[in-house]
Amino acid sequence: MAFDTIVVDYGGVLTNPLVETFAAFAELAGIDAGDLAQAFLTATQRHGETPMAALETGAITERQMVDRILAELPEDAGRILADGRGFGELWFRGRRPNEPFLEFLRGLRGDGYRLALLTNNVREWEPLWRAQLPVDELFDVVVDSHREGVRKPDPAIYRILLERLGTTPQRCLFVDDTEENCTAAAELGIHAVRFADTDGTVREISALLDRPLVLAADAARGGLR
Repeated sequence: MAFDTIVVDYGGVLTNPLVETFAAFAELAGIDAGDLAQAFLTATQRHGETPMAALETGAITERQMVDRILAELPEDAGRILADGRGFGELWFRGRRPNEPFLEFLRGLRGDGYRLALLTNNVREWEPLWRAQLPVDELFDVVVDSHREGVRKPDPAIYRILLERLGTTPQRCLFVDDTEENCTAAAELGIHAVRFADTDGTVREISALLDRPLVLAADAARGGLR
């Protein structure tokens, strides 16, 4: 059965890699990146789930997530957050749209493919990420974890996606930068492509769709290969 729907993740696929955003955030917040990573890990052990997971399902607010992290940081670290500066405000300073991949998706839409966005995301951050992307221009369906109360890799959110699309797993191609999210999709019969870099992913999708390959550099020159 041919693919007619392309489903993509948000962070790390439609944006620069998470590691870049994390490093930029740590610098802006004045927190050692190692201390910040350890704080996330310790908070996860203390509460039984990662602070981001709880935030992305709407189980806690952004302020509660920040408090969980601050509680595990060295004294006086992250004072900018304690003083009321929004986590999301600083986080999105280090987040950039992946323009070459967005251009590739525009091409797919122009060729008649349906596009959907399946994202683990945050209630308080919706205005921030939507401001960076042509969401309504590109996507027929958007499924956001904070609205559904469930997040990837829980199979339930993929089933919600398929129901909203009114399609079968076999007609969908799913792109995500996280292995566990790709595995969960594949277990439901959705063909998953693990995003590592833009050109490699464009090559793989183009081959699966039997579509002429246009890489970012080629598109800039107006050439095909």
